Parts: sequence; structure tokens; C-alpha cells
Amino acid sequence: MRIARGFTLIELLIVVAVVAILVAIGYPTYQGQIRKGSRAAAQSAMLQIADKQAQYLLDARNYAVGPTALADLSVSLLPDVATRYTLTVKNAANGDVATTPPSYTIIATPIANSVQEPDGVLTLTHTGAKTRDGKTGW
Repeated sequence: MRIARGFTLIELLIVVAVVAILVAIGYPTYQGQIRKGSRAAAQSAMLQIADKQAQYLLDARNYAVGPTALADLSVSLLPDVATRYTLTVKNAANGDVATTPPSYTIIATPIANSVQEPDGVLTLTHTGAKTRDGKTGW
């Protein structure tokens, strides 16, 4: 008599089913953690821009706003942020035009159809007020 070695088809199907269930449970959680990490990177970039704005205010007596604001501040975004968010710096009251007294709002808009889209828009103002998807705080 020969001893049978290996797995039966039923055993393999059971293993595949268990792995599929674990993946179905784990993948959304993994995506959520990726989203949180990217959000934290964007928030860090926004705080870095705010620090640069404070330095820029001392030199130029106004904040850098408008489409050239990031270049004026010599800020380069990490790929993790640049591929998931569009960062803009606008005047808090008047869009892209500098005003007196100076103000700014940093806006991180998730790129459409990306993993970050459920997060909503992140904002940071010159007063330190933070919002996420229109709700106070990050």
C-alpha cells in the first residue's frame, strides 16, 4: 500500500476560501491606513508651508499667495503628497490677491478618483484654524 501525500482538492478550496475572506476583511483596513498616512503627509506639508509663510512675511511684509506661492516659498512637495493632493495658497478673503492686513489659506484638495477623495478638502489658515471636509479640526 502506498501512503497518499499532498492535499486534496477540497482542502485546497478551503484554504483559498479562508485566504479570500482574510483579504476581503484586511484590504479595506489597509487602504484606510494608506489614506491616513497620506493625509498626515499632506498636513505636514501644509504646516511646512505655514512656517515658510511666517518667514516670507518678515521679508516681504505680505504672504505669498496665488499660483506662484509654492515657488515663492521654495516649497517642493513630496511625491506622496503631490500624487494625491493639489495644494494651493490663496488669500483668506480675496483669492489670489494680497491684501492688508495679510492673510492666507492653504488648501489641499484630493485629486479626483484617488484613494484620498473620501477625506475631503483640508484647509489651514493664517490664524491656525484647521478644517477637514468643512468640519473643524483635522
